[in-house]
Amino acid sequence: MTVKIYHNPRCTKSRQTLQLLKDKGIEPDIIEYLKTPPSAEELADILQKLGMEPRDLMRKSEGEYKANNLDNPTLDRLVLINGMVANPILIERPIVIANSKAVIGRPPENVLSIL
Repeated sequence: MTVKIYHNPRCTKSRQTLQLLKDKGIEPDIIEYLKTPPSAEELADILQKLGMEPRDLMRKSEGEYKANNLDNPTLDRLVLINGMVANPILIERPIVIANSKAVIGRPPENVLSIL
C-alpha cells in the first residue's frame, strides 16, 4: 500500500499524524507541501478524493485568504484551487492519501479510516 502525506513539519497535528502512520509500520511518501505545492490538477484530484469543495480545504484564518480576495463568494472552483496552489499555506493539513482515498488528519486518528 502506498501512503502519501502532505505534511508541514511545523504543525503539531501534521507531526502527530506522521508519527501515527509510522507507529502503524507505514513509511509514507512525505510531501512538504509548503516547499513543493501540489499542482492545480493534483489539488483537484485530492479534493475529489476528500469529497470536498476548494473552500472546505482552505485555512480561512490565514492572512493570504483575505489578502488575495479569496473570501469573495463569487469565485469559481478553479480560481480557488489556483489560489491554494499559489499560496499553499492556505491548504488544510495534513492530508493523507491511501487506497485511492484521502482524509485530513484532524484529528490524526482520522487516517485510520482509509488504511
